[in-house]
Amino acid sequence: MIEVNRLTKRYGDVVAVSNLSFTVPPGLVTGFLGPNGAGKSTTMRMILGLNRPTSGTATIDGRPFTARQAGLHHVGALLDAGDVHPGRSARAHLSALAHTNGLPRRRIHEVLEEVGLADAGHRRVGGFSLGMRQRLGIAAALLGDPPVLLFDEPVNGLDPEGVRWVRGLFRRLAAEGRTVLVSSHLMSEMQNTADRLVVVGRGELIAEETVTEFAARGARAHVTVRTPQAALLVPLLAAAGATATPDGADALAVTGLPAAQVGELACRHHIVVHELTTHHASLEEAFMELTAHHAQYSAQETR
Repeated sequence: MIEVNRLTKRYGDVVAVSNLSFTVPPGLVTGFLGPNGAGKSTTMRMILGLNRPTSGTATIDGRPFTARQAGLHHVGALLDAGDVHPGRSARAHLSALAHTNGLPRRRIHEVLEEVGLADAGHRRVGGFSLGMRQRLGIAAALLGDPPVLLFDEPVNGLDPEGVRWVRGLFRRLAAEGRTVLVSSHLMSEMQNTADRLVVVGRGELIAEETVTEFAARGARAHVTVRTPQAALLVPLLAAAGATATPDGADALAVTGLPAAQVGELACRHHIVVHELTTHHASLEEAFMELTAHHAQYSAQETR
């Protein structure tokens, strides 16, 4: 488990991370989301001990990562796929990591096979595409067969087959009981991959909840009620704290009450209902709405 407790990082007058607390439990894929400049990469670097926090703590299974020897046995991470010497072969890069962490050489071939680079292991990394470098970075993260894994933008440069493979890999790792934290800007991918989310903006926590719960926050989430007695239902919904607006012929768009409670309310007052459908906002819609005031960089739309 990863535990972040009141983590703060300042660079002079700039606050990159501010009093941030969250947990990443094992057995689930946790998506780490936020606008550019939200502090995601800085937070991940502090978890790994690469940046020292101004205050607060970040621990992995109860201990700072820097307190562990042979770190790849405990944590695997991909933070920057380009952070590899271009003159080295993929096999040489992994061999150096295996040697310094006391890992058997057989793991080099095993992880190259797993990420689809077995035939490219002898090639220099400088000639790799971005997608191939991402695969090599994932291989390095898996090298020690660790229980905790962190990935920063792991699908950048991957083709559709590669994205599908990564999605399945993360789900499998979580199903094995590992702790998996994935930072990404691709909302559709997080909607398909993550079980829960940690959302930050300007270094502060915005949300920590399941994907479904976060998407339900979006303003476009509503219940469609189709009834020939809409005029009778509207004041009843208002009295129950919901808002109902016309949504086509004999239909209402209801916010503030779940579908089950809307149906029960109609039933108690003998109101005929022909349709009762829940519409969730997409993860992207909810993200854009809830982080709009936390974006550090934004461009004006042109018309």
